[in-house]
Amino acid sequence: MNRFCRTLAGLLALLVSGTAHAQTSYPDRPVKIIVPIGPGGSYDLVGRHVADALSKRMGQAFVVENKPGAGTVVGTQAASQSEPDGYTLVVGGLSNMAFNSALYSKLGYDPRKDFVPVALVYRFGYVMVGRKDLPHSKLADIVAAAKANPGSISVATAGVGTGQQLVAAAFMKAAGVKFLEVPYKGSPPAFTDLLAGRIDLFFDSMAAGLPYVQSGQARGIAVLSSKRSPLAPDVPTMSEAGVPGLDVDSWLGIFAPAKTPPDVTAKLRREIRAALPELKERFEKSGGEPWDLPDDKLDAFVASEYENWTKLIREAGIKLD
Repeated sequence: MNRFCRTLAGLLALLVSGTAHAQTSYPDRPVKIIVPIGPGGSYDLVGRHVADALSKRMGQAFVVENKPGAGTVVGTQAASQSEPDGYTLVVGGLSNMAFNSALYSKLGYDPRKDFVPVALVYRFGYVMVGRKDLPHSKLADIVAAAKANPGSISVATAGVGTGQQLVAAAFMKAAGVKFLEVPYKGSPPAFTDLLAGRIDLFFDSMAAGLPYVQSGQARGIAVLSSKRSPLAPDVPTMSEAGVPGLDVDSWLGIFAPAKTPPDVTAKLRREIRAALPELKERFEKSGGEPWDLPDDKLDAFVASEYENWTKLIREAGIKLD
């Protein structure tokens, strides 16, 4: 019996030792970060900067794989079906972790059940810009005109289900107005018509919109964030301009398939957090800022964003299928 106990104890010690080794050796081979859009754009920016930082810090290659299709659906679904071992991660944001569930009646993944947030690292605000000869110079005047004559003011959208369209929908709901929505295939053609005076308003990221405000080609009406942007300190926030409670920040981070070992997730979180200071300048140059949301708030925040945006999309009747 004593010999059996000693043998069992030895086997348990080997098992524990092997498990500990497996935990501490992660990653022992290249890690793939799926970016569910093509090269360029904020998802790609976050994926490549985080991959570069983790490769340097963890002594193993973190490789970006762009996997576009159906917006962000194809790449995200592929990530959801991968082995939950920490060797396949995905860049997640509002589009694939919140919007898609309401935009598609049949989605091949469930962001609430199929993923766990590793870290949210980047956020950026939106700005409401107007054509430079818009007769209404203040937000209060725009709201008053839209209420007096619904549909008389036009707003561009960058396509059905895009952040630009949904931010416009959020504004119209908060302000109690109805704009004439004019869809475009992306931001560039929308800005082309705005600058030419054919469209009244457009909501886009600060990185995309503020350069036109700074150059005088467009008018900055208000930023949809809790504080003014240092890039355009004269542009008020929505709350300051008369539409309180409309603080809209888009965010991006790294997600892992559900059931990824907690020790692997914890290690990734530590390394990503430690890398944020070196990513600060890169993120700020792109018009955003690094974001270090505490671990104990991650799940609740992502869940609340999912609930808030899916409710808005369904109430607005926006669908992609």
